[in-house]
Amino acid sequence: MRLIDADGAQLGVVPLREALRIAQEKGLDLVEVAPQANPVVCRLMDYGRFKYEQAKRDREARRRQHVVEIKEVKLRVNIDDHDFEVKARNALRFLKDGDKVKATIMFRGREVSHPALGRAVLDRLAEVVAEVATVEQPPRVEGRNMVMVFAPKPGAVAQRSRAAAGEPAEKAR
Repeated sequence: MRLIDADGAQLGVVPLREALRIAQEKGLDLVEVAPQANPVVCRLMDYGRFKYEQAKRDREARRRQHVVEIKEVKLRVNIDDHDFEVKARNALRFLKDGDKVKATIMFRGREVSHPALGRAVLDRLAEVVAEVATVEQPPRVEGRNMVMVFAPKPGAVAQRSRAAAGEPAEKAR
């Protein structure tokens, strides 16, 4: 078997008994790294410490990952400009946080017979969030509602997550 030392140096091809003796002398474990290789590759390491550090890295990765949620913004066909701006600001905030946004136009009464008005409001919202989002699902009528889904652009979310982690932003040159 090919033996690799704890610091990564190759000790050469040695028989199994010799490898076990070396591991025992150094107080380390003999771990098979590549069983398909010819000869088999084994490494001297403290396996308990390796597993501990691996679990620690996994916990850190889980802590830093972001679960994408779908946040909903409900609008009406005859929404006022200021109300629209508030809803658009909320949608932008959700998208910058890395969440998807479901924009819903709710029709009441005879408004449902004018889907072009609802589509116009959704198109206006799409223009506002265009720099940080892409349209994942175009406007679609579901009963008395019209729904459109936005997904954050990868670049916009990456900048936000770097800022949240405390890393400096890229400087303009």
